[in-house]
Amino acid sequence: MELFKLTVRESEAVTPVMYDVGFGSSSRLYERADAGLGMTPAQYRRGGRGVSITYVTLETALGPLLLGATDRGLCYLQFDGTPEQLRREYPQAEIQARGPEWPPELLAWRDALDGYLRSGAPIGALPLDVAGTAFQSRVWRYLLRIPSGEVQSYQQVARGIGQPTAARAVARACATNRVALVIPCHRVIRGTGELGGYRWGLDRKQALLDKERNASL
Repeated sequence: MELFKLTVRESEAVTPVMYDVGFGSSSRLYERADAGLGMTPAQYRRGGRGVSITYVTLETALGPLLLGATDRGLCYLQFDGTPEQLRREYPQAEIQARGPEWPPELLAWRDALDGYLRSGAPIGALPLDVAGTAFQSRVWRYLLRIPSGEVQSYQQVARGIGQPTAARAVARACATNRVALVIPCHRVIRGTGELGGYRWGLDRKQALLDKERNASL
């Protein structure tokens, strides 16, 4: 799947690449697509073309949070995010602001995020529609298993995914996370106990950990 993703955007069609990288049929490719791409292989090749993304800015206890979602789940969740940044991430997608009516799913996601940012209450398993390399996906799936309020070092995460020498690559995977909070990269710190980096600010990282720990008392 990783080789497919690296190759398919340079091709005029999906099928030749599918066979070249080793998939024996389109059914096998599309079985893997949900876990490896989020969107379909053809949509990914076209930079999100054919995908409809709705966005809204939420005012939260830790500042404005831009939420972007497809009909399959959250694809973008960033503090201080802007529609322009969302469009750069998905240059070929159809991107539009939320209309006057909130779909029930979006209301539920908003309420879950608001409760978490106010009190550290668990977000729950929100549906995601994100794409990453095979390595990034392994890191992100591992982060989802770190309990709320607990932390691990980059080295511990690297060992946890079976690549003990990949601590720096783990840090890069955390930095490229496009779905703040839901994929909890704020729970990864340096081996010294220092917070390390956080693309949305160390004050927010500390505040998130404090809220989670207080909620678990």
